Amino acid sequence: MNRRDIVREGYDDIAATYAAERDGEGRERGLVAALADRLPAESQVLDAGCGAGTPAMDVLAADHTVTGLDISREQLRTARKRVPGPRLCQGDLAALPFPADTFDAIVSLHAVIHVLRAEHAAVFAEFERVLEPGGRLLTALGNEQWEGNNEDWLETGTEMAWSFHGRKRNRELLAEAGFSVTDVETVDDELGGVFAFFRARA
Repeated sequence: MNRRDIVREGYDDIAATYAAERDGEGRERGLVAALADRLPAESQVLDAGCGAGTPAMDVLAADHTVTGLDISREQLRTARKRVPGPRLCQGDLAALPFPADTFDAIVSLHAVIHVLRAEHAAVFAEFERVLEPGGRLLTALGNEQWEGNNEDWLETGTEMAWSFHGRKRNRELLAEAGFSVTDVETVDDELGGVFAFFRARA
């Protein structure tokens, strides 16, 4: 089974457990709220890898027009129940199904880290393509380089896979894709591990 299938089927299998475990009440919610406050009202925002809808879609949907994209159909079903209203679609971060210059901002939390490292440049290029010039990006990436699988993630008996660069390489790849990094903050994740939250402008 390839990595995309592991991630998609894994999130399909554990949709309910993941929604219960990731309540999105930590520091990342504050980072999303800060982004939402910087945007003009009714901005077009993409939640790329929206999962169950928290903590990005539910924060952003209060004042902005949000589109949620995820590789997992079950995660999208859960998001629809939790945050009614935003447009939802199934898709791949490395081949976004949107025209250029569609969004004023992108939030992508705990999603790029599941994509093979070799494809991260393509993901960032897609983010830059669909953002308006000057558009904002908030994304959770690796703080240290790591790749591996967990055969029993969240004690569900379901396999999950991760693949990410460290902070320095992430910054380089974002710059190569056309982003200017404005800030990086290290955040302890509620499900374990430490991630680097990058804020950048297209």
